[in-house]
This record gives sequence, structure tokens and C-alpha cells, in this order.
Amino acid sequence: MSSKQVINFGAGPAKIPKQVLEQVRDELLDCGCGISVLELSHRSSEYMVINNRAIDLYRELLNIPENYKIALVQGGGTGAFASVALNLLHRGGKADYILTGVWSTKAAKEASKYLNVNYVYPKPEKFTDIPDQSTWNLDPEAAYVYYCDNETVNGVEFPFIPETNGVPLVCDMSSNIMTRKFDVTKFGVVLACAQKNLGPAGITAIIVREDLLGKPSPLCPQVFDYTLMVQENSLLNTPPTFIVYIFSLVLQWVKNQGGIEAMEANSKAKSELLYNVIEESQGFYSCPVAKNARSRITVPFRLGAGAEADKQFLKEAQELGFLQLKGHRLVGGVRAAMYNALTLDELKILVDFMTKFQERNPQYST
Repeated sequence: MSSKQVINFGAGPAKIPKQVLEQVRDELLDCGCGISVLELSHRSSEYMVINNRAIDLYRELLNIPENYKIALVQGGGTGAFASVALNLLHRGGKADYILTGVWSTKAAKEASKYLNVNYVYPKPEKFTDIPDQSTWNLDPEAAYVYYCDNETVNGVEFPFIPETNGVPLVCDMSSNIMTRKFDVTKFGVVLACAQKNLGPAGITAIIVREDLLGKPSPLCPQVFDYTLMVQENSLLNTPPTFIVYIFSLVLQWVKNQGGIEAMEANSKAKSELLYNVIEESQGFYSCPVAKNARSRITVPFRLGAGAEADKQFLKEAQELGFLQLKGHRLVGGVRAAMYNALTLDELKILVDFMTKFQERNPQYST
């Protein structure tokens, strides 16, 4: 790798496909109507095409049924943590939360401002596994059951869709949306922040079943009101138009690459390659997460020799152009985020470095 070649392993805002960035560059001064998309009125017919294209592609790629509505909402994940509770409060004053990491914990804390939160099992000291469903304490009268499908900080990903016995299931898929097929009809609400697999930060794509619309809390701000946002086709207020434009281009890129099936196959290949290197290193590298709950998308790992070895690994990786590999401050170590835009060839370069680093540094062997 030359000094100008870099590979971005950042957990978010994350890598955007090169082809999309090149298209944005080429269209920046003129998006087809004589002006930049940055200058385009959100009430114009030209922007309406962009907005509708984004929503239609999202529906097509995820096979979203007609009785599910799509809203592109601002406020990020933190805003969505509140908006879920504020839109579903009419179903009761309590909700079940499945805690598997930092983000589901933050979501529960935010929701507790508006309703009573029940942890379906005691909060663990460390997030390294998903307790068996037979141990869960689900409330049949809960307004909804909430979980995070992939925890970017802790590297825990659900290999299954939880069974809630009819209670609406709410899922944060921010970091693994578009990486595998799933049955939308199993859910009441699916939320996904854009800055992982959908484009730049600035919007959260909300999928909501239509029977859950229409009864937001009186406390709910208009910009978080799913009913209003759906009625106004996500144009209730001025949206982040440039972000929606790039979002639409990323979705078109996914479609051109072969859709969700291609993304899922690529994700499987990348994660298997990385985990194989970790497992075959005889303890030189280790992943703290139980094998049945390991993320395909965000992989935390450490060097068995400890913090100094981690530090040297990250130093050499940075010098070679591997960006943002340092683990989250709450976890430490190393973390590789492998979103759709990261290619298999790029991941092969990382694992080749990992293998050679181990060979050069026998003093770090355990």
C-alpha cells in the first residue's frame, strides 16, 4: 500500500462506496437541473424525484410490504430511542428491553423518561453473549419489545429474530441493515441510522407497521411523529436533502451490486476470513464474544499479550493506512467495522497484515 492508499474501518460515520462518492463528485455542481443538489428546494419537483427514489428503493431492496410505511427522520439513533416510546405509548405505559450492549442500554435509558422499562433479564456485567430465550422475562402487556440487532461497540449480533408472542417487536438495525435478508413482517418498527450502510450521517430510516400509527403521545414533537412524517412523505419540515440524495445513490449501488443477497454473501465471506485468522492464531488474537453471538459486521478483538501489544499493532496498522481500527473507548483493543462498502480485497489486506504481525512479533505470543 502506498502512503496515499487507506482503508477505512471506522464504525461510523463509515466508509461510503467509492462509486457513489465519484458520482456525487461528478454531479455536485449540477444534479441535472442546472444547480447543485445542495441548492435544490425540498419542495421542487426535482427533489421530489430524489426523495421518492430513495423511499421506493428502500422498499424494493428490503421487500417491505405495503402495510408498512417508511419515514426518513432526523435526530439519529438517540432521537429514535425517544421517538419509539413516544409513538407507541398508546399501547401501554411499559416496554420490554433486551440489553446486549451499549446501544440497547442507551435506548432503554432514554425510553425510561416516558414509560416503565423492564429488562427481560438482569443487565450483565459484560456484553459478550445473548442469554437463551427460555430465561427471558417478557411482559405480555408490554407496549413493545426492543432490541439492537448488532451492537457496534460490543460486537454482539443476533443470529435470530426474538419471539414476542404478538407484542410488537422494535429493532435497531443501524449497523447491519442491508447486510442480510430478514422478514419485515416479524417487526412492528425497524430503525436504521444512515451512517453505517446507507450513506452519511443525517437521517434515520424508520419502517413502521401502519396499525401502530395514529396515536403518538401528546408529548411527541412533530419531527418525531411517525404518523405526520409518513403523511408528509418525510417532507414535514426541511429534510437534509443532500443526505437523502446520497442515501438514494447508495441504495442504487446496492441494487447494482446484486441486492441484499450479494451483500449478505460478501458479509459472510469477510467475517469468516477475519474470525478464522483470530481463531487460528493460538491466542495471539482473541475475540471476547461468544461464538454464537459474534457480529459479522463489527468485530472487536485484542492481542493476548495485553495493552502494549494492542498499542503496537494499532501503531503499525495506522502507518500502513488502516484507519479507525482502535476499539471503542468503553471496550479498548481493536475493532474492525466491515460494512457493505468495505470490499473483500480490502479485508484480505488487513488479515495479511495480522498474520505477518504475528510472525514478526513472537514476543507477544501467550
